[in-house]
Amino acid sequence: MAELSSDSVSLDVETIYLGGKEHIVQTASGSVSVIVYGDPDKPALVTYPDLALNHMSCFQGLFFCPEAAALLLHNFCVYHISPPGHELGAAAICANDPVPSVNDLADQILEVLNYFRLGAVMCMGVTAGAYILTLFATKFRERVLGLILVSPLCKAPSWTEWLRNKVMSNLLYYYGMCGLLKDFLLFRYFSKEVCGDAEVPESDIVQACRRLLDERQSTNVLRFLQAINRRHDITDGLKTLRCRTLIFVEMILLSIQRLCTWLLKWREDTAPWLRQFHQANFS
Repeated sequence: MAELSSDSVSLDVETIYLGGKEHIVQTASGSVSVIVYGDPDKPALVTYPDLALNHMSCFQGLFFCPEAAALLLHNFCVYHISPPGHELGAAAICANDPVPSVNDLADQILEVLNYFRLGAVMCMGVTAGAYILTLFATKFRERVLGLILVSPLCKAPSWTEWLRNKVMSNLLYYYGMCGLLKDFLLFRYFSKEVCGDAEVPESDIVQACRRLLDERQSTNVLRFLQAINRRHDITDGLKTLRCRTLIFVEMILLSIQRLCTWLLKWREDTAPWLRQFHQANFS
């Protein structure tokens, strides 16, 4: 693979998450952290997590599974992209910096691919991350070989989602990563059975995720949430996709409604494979 471009900083001494190396890529919309793991001569798999998550909290369950990790890392070099300010140990982004739009975030992915001299890649994203990667695929069709999407979004927020996101935005702005906000996020990530209730305690994985949320900078999470809450409908763009797609959905009414929207808009020759599951991310 060709040498990396000189307009970004590579943190050679820092090994994070299964021996991966972190690169800080400077883009037109600010810096973005990319954790690279695997042989760079292999095909690239780009991941993008959901709101308030990064590669550790969103994908570690998948990559800590020996069978899945062996399969993925045997075939791919993995590039974990974190939303701006969501990486491990991230500082708070300056309040004067403009909030990126979803188009800015999709364009960041193109800049990351160009930085690493990558051609067409596989993409895997969860919910908000799935939207960003799908938007990227509709804008730069020749750069995407396939999509793996978990609980994906493709339409603009409904009134109920918009209101819920506004409540979370106010909590982040006034109270930071408080307990109530964590509850909102955990119910976004996991099913009720996993989250527990007054009679059933939270599962270990939910408790671990709750602790990981303490590490997030509330101002950085707020910026990503604002971008996602202002997203536009990309269903018409689904018809232009050339790549194959694998979709994982939860067996709840909202997820089924979202899936129907996807299927109605998809080209027959690139129609997605479907897999049902009971948890909203790979944690």
